[in-house]
Amino acid sequence: MSRVLVADDLSPEAVAILRSAGLEVDVKVGLKPDELLAIIGQYDGLAVRSATKVTARVIDAATRLKVVGRAGVGVDNVDLPAATRKGVVVMNTPGGSATTVAELALAMILSLSRHVAAATASVKAGKWEKRKFQGRELAGKTLGVVGIGNIGSILVDRCLSLKMKVVAYDPFISPEAAAKLGVRLVALDELWDEADVISLHVPLTEQTRHMINATTLARMKPTALLVNCARGGIVDETALAAALAAGRLGGAALDVFEQEPAPADHPLFKLDNVVLTPHLGASTEEAQAAVAVAVAEQLAAYLETGVVKNAVNVASVPAEVLAQLGPYLPLAEKLGALACQLVPAGPTEVVVSLAGDLAGAPARPLASRVLVGLLRHSSETPVNEVSAPELARERGLTIREERVTASQDYAGLLTVTVRGQGGEATVAGTVYGKAEARIVRVGAFRLEAVPEGQILLCENDDAPGVVGNLGTTLGAAGVNIARISLSRNDDRTRAFAFLNIDSTPTAELLARVKALPHVRTVRAITL
Repeated sequence: MSRVLVADDLSPEAVAILRSAGLEVDVKVGLKPDELLAIIGQYDGLAVRSATKVTARVIDAATRLKVVGRAGVGVDNVDLPAATRKGVVVMNTPGGSATTVAELALAMILSLSRHVAAATASVKAGKWEKRKFQGRELAGKTLGVVGIGNIGSILVDRCLSLKMKVVAYDPFISPEAAAKLGVRLVALDELWDEADVISLHVPLTEQTRHMINATTLARMKPTALLVNCARGGIVDETALAAALAAGRLGGAALDVFEQEPAPADHPLFKLDNVVLTPHLGASTEEAQAAVAVAVAEQLAAYLETGVVKNAVNVASVPAEVLAQLGPYLPLAEKLGALACQLVPAGPTEVVVSLAGDLAGAPARPLASRVLVGLLRHSSETPVNEVSAPELARERGLTIREERVTASQDYAGLLTVTVRGQGGEATVAGTVYGKAEARIVRVGAFRLEAVPEGQILLCENDDAPGVVGNLGTTLGAAGVNIARISLSRNDDRTRAFAFLNIDSTPTAELLARVKALPHVRTVRAITL
């Protein structure tokens, strides 16, 4: 039975979902770092919000850990590189709080445009400053949205209802898709120049860190309003404070900060034309319940069936796609292992080709399993689908995916070519029915072989007596042949034998086989 540690507050409904899936669940909220380190090795899954820090030390100590589920969008509290190297899947719940965050961004925009926070403070101080807090209508103004994913698109919908015009920057959406949302795509510089209100909805990456800086602030209208309900660090807060203090920007609203909690001497705290909240983006009852349930369902699905959803460090595979690829995934790993052992020297390039019914399927899950098989035979580091792509990149191993839609001899065909220093190896396999995996090509030879266990590959002249001599030699050494698949090339000059054997052949036995008449090469393979 898999064990899950719930280290931050999840709803009773979420915990019940985990237990109903047959998982053993421990709820231990508020653990100190050393306390978490002491027990994490007992668990296969870990559920957190933002309070628990899943550091490299924690991941290193988590010898059984397979998956971390973050109830929320940001995974800043999880060391992603460490998790990826260790082969731990990290999942978040991007859709659960999208409406809540978008509504907070809208509230920030309305508050800034009508000075709600500052006017409230003034009234509470016994003042009545109507003229000071004259605001602006949003209707007819231009909203600039940076990132129109789940949250950004919801904000766009709400602001269009307020009769705002919307421009957006998002390199991952087509102009046609943007147009359906009622959005005009523009370059970033154009957005800074044109927008009356700018709302940020991008992750924090090296490319987006300090996206809002002195240079970009200088391009904005002096009356523009800036809203950040995304991630701290996207805005250079020192530059923002300077622009606001100098009157070069109309106002700003931040729900997130580079350092949280923000220090008491933060320069923005001294300014009137700002609205600041303590990371309330997902803080509604509805959102907290939704993300807790979502992360519980995702953890249960992964630990029980292997379905990956909303992972940030491995490709997610819907259940229907997994059903299609399922039989091919272990075959892909076997093909990777076989090709690796056939390459004369260290692998440098892998080509994964999908043909027939597989041509329309996602290639990445299959390519990842090919890498698992390949790297397990060339690395002392434990390897799985999560860690394999990263390990491949570290080794300078390039991966290429191909699709062949033309008619094939098989309903679905998976071909793997591994190139190394001084040579290459090509192998291919298919699945009969729903679960009968077969290797159908090794190099130039067509065959039908079972990819399992200890294997002996023998290439020889196509001459009488070779197979008999081979069987006699193995029998004399006490090595039983479980299965044998034979092939020969079209001009009948060379032949090939793929033997499944019940024990590992010794170096001495391999030498005796190699010395048999007409034998060209012999190789022992482990799958």
